[in-house]
Order: sequence, then structure tokens, then C-alpha cells
Amino acid sequence: MRKPIIAGNWKMNNTARAGVALVEELKPLVKNANCEVVVCVPAIDIPAVSEAVKGSNIALGAQNVHFAPKGAYTGEISAEMLNEYGVKYVIIGHSERRQYFGETDETVNKRTLAALEAGLIPIVCIGESLEERETGKTEAVLAKQIKEGMKGIDDISKIVIAYEPVWAIGTGKTATAEQANETIGFIRKTCAEVFCPKCAEKVRIQYGGSMNAGNCKQLMAMPEIDGGLIGGASLKAHDFSEIANYDKGGMAGMKLSKELL
Repeated sequence: MRKPIIAGNWKMNNTARAGVALVEELKPLVKNANCEVVVCVPAIDIPAVSEAVKGSNIALGAQNVHFAPKGAYTGEISAEMLNEYGVKYVIIGHSERRQYFGETDETVNKRTLAALEAGLIPIVCIGESLEERETGKTEAVLAKQIKEGMKGIDDISKIVIAYEPVWAIGTGKTATAEQANETIGFIRKTCAEVFCPKCAEKVRIQYGGSMNAGNCKQLMAMPEIDGGLIGGASLKAHDFSEIANYDKGGMAGMKLSKELL
């Protein structure tokens, strides 16, 4: 059984005060959601939002974690620091980290292993650029990111994978539901080949390319898509709650893995 997970990535938005206000507005709107609800907030917001989500069904996530437990890494944050505030999830390898801050498959791998060792659940981001898609390199790029960015993981089902086509992030563009499902199916197939088929069927794979209230039902109806990593729409409580409550019309709250169908 794969429980859908809808995670909001606030990116560099919301002061601590604004973040708490957003969470307070969000809590009653998602209290009956059948998916797992997560907010991934800026590091400086973590202490305040940690208090705000207590007693609710909203899990707290961070946007990055360093691979070392401590040391001379100015501006970074360790897994122990995140654990102290009850952080459950952490985004690793987001395309913006890769594009602007030199993140590589190697550093993604090191951060992922460190997060797992500390008991955090990594949301590992992978995806191709528009040029890579148009030149037929999507599968090669994704396979490399999986093999190099996730090597050494004992149980792939302990992480969440976010497929984020780079060309659909912050652009308003989105892959069709069929395109996203096909690509995520390839990701699951590759995980089965690299790790194990049973683990691959259990791993939750999100779509992270401009999912919003208008397209979430079509995307979430796809059998391979287990949730969304939500950017802009996560900054408005109503919009985010519309996505988190996508299945109130009768869609199943759990997705059966193929081996159980």
C-alpha cells in the first residue's frame, strides 16, 4: 500500500510569523485529508512552524540537510539540528539547488544517506531539462540520477522520490498526466532494476512540476503518481488544501502496489 503524500515547498518565502499564520489557516482545511500532508519550510522558520504543527496531521519538512554531522560548513544545517525540532522530511537535490548552488548527484547521495542515518525521510528530487527531454535524453538522465544519487540505500522504500521536470517548475507549464505517469513508471522500473522490485513498488513517487488545484485530480488519478511536491500553490492555504483534499470525491486514500492488484 502506498499512501499519497502532498508536500508543500515554500522555497525562500514566508517569515516565521507569516509561516505560522499560514499553518494555522491550513490546519482546519486539511484535517480530514486522506494523504500525508507536509510543509517544507525555510530553515529559519523551522522552530516556529514546529510549534504550530503540533497536534495536527501536518508533518514538518526542511529544504536541505548537510551530509556532515557538524563542522566548518558555514550556512549549512545538520540532521541533528533538524531532529531537535521534530522535522520528519527533508527535500534533497531540488533542481534549484542543482542549478544555483552546485548540487550534484554525488552530494545528493551523501545528503540522502546522512538523512536516512539520522531517521529523516528524504524527498529526493530528480528530473530533466527541456533540452534533455527534446533531445530524447530523459530516461538516460533520470537513470543516472537514480543510480548515482541513491546508491548505497538499503531500502529504497524509505525515501520519497519527487520527479520534477525542470522545464515545468515555476513556469506554469506542466507535463500531461499521461506524460508524468509514463515517466514516473520508468523511474519505478529503474528502481526495481537497481534495487529490488518489491521495494520499487512500495516507494512513493511524487510529481513536482507545477501541480495545482486545477490539474491535481488528473495527475493523482494516474496509477504511478503517489503525490505532489507543490511550489507556488503551497503558499496559499486554500489552494494547497484543494490539492491535499483531492480525493474527497471518492478516490481511494491508498494506492495499491502492482503486486497486490
